[in-house]
Amino acid sequence: MNLTVDPDDPTPPYEQLRRQLVRLVETGALAPGDRLPPLRQLAGDLGLAVGTVARSYREVEAAGLLVSRRGGGTRVAADVRPTPAPRRLRALADGFRTEARRLGFSDAEIRDALTAALEAG
Repeated sequence: MNLTVDPDDPTPPYEQLRRQLVRLVETGALAPGDRLPPLRQLAGDLGLAVGTVARSYREVEAAGLLVSRRGGGTRVAADVRPTPAPRRLRALADGFRTEARRLGFSDAEIRDALTAALEAG
């Protein structure tokens, strides 16, 4: 599991981590029952406060993707299934659109950039 936090990204670290965890679970890279690193370990590895990692874990748990048990750690929920490809593709497109709009690009510019990327290979 390769989790990173970009200090130059304006997105808060807990949200960067939350998105990565959701993506790992939704794509099946983290399977049901897989154990996540302990809060302190992951916080130390990423240079974050324990509370930041705890918030990410709580939010992913609130979405039903993780289960935490005192003394048993945090694991991927047993009933989680990877997201079907079309739904995942839509989520990626939504994320691209949101980020591009945040950067000030118009819908026409976003569409042109995506078309150019698809045509390039």
